[in-house]
Amino acid sequence: MTLKNAMAEMADLLEQAIARLVPVTDLPEAPLFEAMRYGSLGGGKRLRPFLVMQSSSLFGVNPDCALRVAVAVELVHCYSLIHDDLPAMDDGTTRRGRPTVHRQFDEATAILAGDGLLTYAFELLADPATHEDPNVRCQLVAALARAAGPQGMVGGQMLDLIAEHETFDLGTTTRLQRMKTGELIAFSSEAGAILGKASPPQHHALRAYAHDLGLAFQIADDLLDVEGTEAETGKAVGRDAQAGKATFVSILGRDRARAQAEMLARQAAEHLEIFEGRADMLKAVADFVVARRA
Repeated sequence: MTLKNAMAEMADLLEQAIARLVPVTDLPEAPLFEAMRYGSLGGGKRLRPFLVMQSSSLFGVNPDCALRVAVAVELVHCYSLIHDDLPAMDDGTTRRGRPTVHRQFDEATAILAGDGLLTYAFELLADPATHEDPNVRCQLVAALARAAGPQGMVGGQMLDLIAEHETFDLGTTTRLQRMKTGELIAFSSEAGAILGKASPPQHHALRAYAHDLGLAFQIADDLLDVEGTEAETGKAVGRDAQAGKATFVSILGRDRARAQAEMLARQAAEHLEIFEGRADMLKAVADFVVARRA
């Protein structure tokens, strides 16, 4: 199966799982659930859930268990997009080719929808249906909390806000993107190792893979913000330049940034040699994140 077909198949599976797990209700708070579903259903690359499923397959993890973790990480990602688009943050108007949640509903509902997705993700991980071993469930909860919290995605978002008023060098920009984007990608790549109780060398290999993949992904994202169109990406482009933020492209230039992304993708694939040909789909992801146009 090609990477494109595998990702499409997994995205359909994930869409069904989110639709099943994030409920529809006729209670008075129904608009909250409607906004949660609007913000988490209907598109996106679903890269992080794909990494969860592929890393889990390396260790023979029950696909139903892996899918619950894939849903959890996607709910956290979608929460971050909803909050990132708020007027107090980037004030985005479109996401995945349609109005952002605060435009479709209102700002207060969007905040609560993001809060709902974030907290529900941890409820899913803590449920015995995710894994019969409570220690594994605790490891998943702790790892996702670190990736999404102040030492990960939330801390990176704070640095991103500061970057609108301060000029960051390459080292600080790299740290910002590793926290804001890379840590959640790292969790997604390592989730299979946690579920499958992998050996330390295997766990380390997936962590190293994710480290390079996350930076390659962000450099490609910076290139798309400069070279892409709203029709391709499903969101407004050129926002970083308008805000005066330092990016890999503004610091390195387009050619050096592209070369760096390609080098990181090759390096990411090399970390997977320990799996002796069983991680070819994850290797293909490394090429995909550099070549993508959305």
